[in-house]
Amino acid sequence: MVASTFDLFKIGVGPSSSHTMGPMTAAADFADRLRTAALIERVARIDAALFGSLALTGKGHASDRAVLIGLTGQRPAEIDPDAADALVAQIRETGRLPLGGTHAIDFIEERDLRLLQRERLAFHSNAMTFTALGADGKTIAQRTYYSVGGGAILDEDQTDRNAPTEGGWDVPHNFRSGDELLAMAQQSGKSFAQLMRENEESALPPEAISARLREIRDAMSACIDRGIASGGLLPGGLKVKRRAPTIYRALIERQERALADPLTVIDWVNLWALAVNEENAGGGKVVTAPTNGAAGIIPAVLRYYERFAPKACTQGAEDFLLTAAAIGSLFKENASISGAEVGCQGEVGVACSMAAAGLAAALGASPAQIENAAEIGMEHNLGLTCDPVAGLVQVPCIERNAVGSIKAIEAARLAMLGDGTHRVSLDQVIETMRKTGLDMSERYKETALGGLAVNVVEC
Repeated sequence: MVASTFDLFKIGVGPSSSHTMGPMTAAADFADRLRTAALIERVARIDAALFGSLALTGKGHASDRAVLIGLTGQRPAEIDPDAADALVAQIRETGRLPLGGTHAIDFIEERDLRLLQRERLAFHSNAMTFTALGADGKTIAQRTYYSVGGGAILDEDQTDRNAPTEGGWDVPHNFRSGDELLAMAQQSGKSFAQLMRENEESALPPEAISARLREIRDAMSACIDRGIASGGLLPGGLKVKRRAPTIYRALIERQERALADPLTVIDWVNLWALAVNEENAGGGKVVTAPTNGAAGIIPAVLRYYERFAPKACTQGAEDFLLTAAAIGSLFKENASISGAEVGCQGEVGVACSMAAAGLAAALGASPAQIENAAEIGMEHNLGLTCDPVAGLVQVPCIERNAVGSIKAIEAARLAMLGDGTHRVSLDQVIETMRKTGLDMSERYKETALGGLAVNVVEC
């Protein structure tokens, strides 16, 4: 099922789409269900149980505070990060939570928010169960949710599907593979971006699509600028210093010398990617692209296009995002974009592939060259693990976005040096990524139980 551009690119908050945005959305959905069923006034207590990967890195990924915010009825796209911090502080100080924003109940976090690190539900590692209890302690309602990547959730009634229902609709171009997408483009004479736009027009008028694409671009750009302007240490205890402001000042101060260094462009791309992911790590507003952990790659490469491409224009930027979404949909349909499911190859790897394809499209590449760019972008991220130190989306996540951004630009340029003919197809790489994820040890899938997460501490 083809995912919508606006399912892959969502405006939300950091530090994690799967571990922050997903739990917040699930908790808000549970509160909404209680209200819709006229049960909310009967609730005296909520038990929130987080399992597997969600539990193992829950504190570092702010899953705990996300659940609190969600139970008040707020969703990721709506919240002001500063106001949300104040709300969480108030809940923790008073022990009272406004369920659904209207019904105050006791909420003792040590009792009511359980991180079950040794328990994993069968369908997905990012699982959570919410139980509403009455004053007599009896269950009023219960529901299990799964955070499946990019901020998307499934509930227990949807687990027979491979993807969430949002983003799936009756579209004119229902491609399920890279080969099908390429064939559709070649037979119709239309670009990947045009095919995706026509899909979006099944649900929205053309002017609304352009407006939403502009909103996404503006949110990405604003995130870069906020990251550049924000200094200090990132939260969480690792004492990671934000580097974007210092790098920006250095680049501005040596502009004239930079004229003699053609690689200065790389420094700017690194800056933009770091700025976004430092902002994400600080819990700021970001756009899933397709996840929070990989949120810096597409904004950095898009700004590279806007600032350095000689013929950059609004249409090119729209083609960039629509093409990236077409590629992201293939990964979501045929593999995964969840670090808890396939490791960081499903986050940074997919973002790199999407950005490479988007850039190639914006620069005027053929469909075959774009498919090649996407293939290169993922091929050289295969096997990438997700091993965040201390369970925080900081080390190695922030720098990994900078490296992924440069890889994406290289993939696009390399593909455009050829005619689109290549030995390994995008579909073969996606299937390889899926199988690699299945073979990968759980320790390297966003659990902070292996890799750098263990060895840095030991050092």
